[in-house]
Amino acid sequence: MSTNPITVAAVQMKCFPGNKEKNLQKALTLIDDARSKGAELIILPELFLTGYRVEEEDLALAETIPGYAVEQLGKYAREKKVFLAGTIMEVGVKRGVVYNTAFLIGPEGLIGTYRKVHLWDREQLRWACGEEYPVFPTPFGRVGIQICYEVGFPESARILTLKGADMLLYPSAFGLPRLYAWDLATRSRALENGLFLIAANRSGQEKDTQFAGHSRIVNPQGKVLMEAKNDDEAIVATVDLAEITEQRRRIPYLRDLKRFLVLRELSKACFVDMLNLKSMEV
Repeated sequence: MSTNPITVAAVQMKCFPGNKEKNLQKALTLIDDARSKGAELIILPELFLTGYRVEEEDLALAETIPGYAVEQLGKYAREKKVFLAGTIMEVGVKRGVVYNTAFLIGPEGLIGTYRKVHLWDREQLRWACGEEYPVFPTPFGRVGIQICYEVGFPESARILTLKGADMLLYPSAFGLPRLYAWDLATRSRALENGLFLIAANRSGQEKDTQFAGHSRIVNPQGKVLMEAKNDDEAIVATVDLAEITEQRRRIPYLRDLKRFLVLRELSKACFVDMLNLKSMEV
């Protein structure tokens, strides 16, 4: 973990459904705005490239990684010496398979990808699930990524934290009716794991889906450092990663966690839950 502060940004934007080139240019404009404010790590919202409610066009709009969009962002990251993250629809190896995949790019190129594991509602009909929780090393610290709905899964955030994450990124397309959950979950994940959380959300509306906006940067105490409203915006904050160590000493959740007891009991609970679900299907 770097001892130097880092300036981070969350980009919030409305999208043009299905218009990849227009969305990419808009994203680059907002990235430029964030960079002009000193941002070194910039997070884009979920499916910023295509829009979210494009379910009839998923396969046609999906790209490989690396592919055109990631290469364009990689070129920007290389020229401007910044780190960029976001999600796009990724074409799987198997024909017809699409993933909702997050990427992390730095000045040296693609650092890694994460495929969304927990799919919300009808997303389960659109995309395949990921199966891994990678943590990515960077010059400023170790980064974990989750996507939108996954902010409500404390188990996933804890896995990434135990793997060494100093910062959690949440590219999102979170809906307005659940804004209360967004507020509570983002602060809770930061507090219980003692780390910084950057959540970049969508704004605007697509079909009958209205997005919540309120992108935010949260510190290890669960306090919101910066928050957007409902329009296109890049919010920026300078964070000191030394606060992570200080907060984890102040409230030692990780030190006192009974890892193997929790693992054992969670395994038992999952087994019982699976039996219960199976009995309900009979």
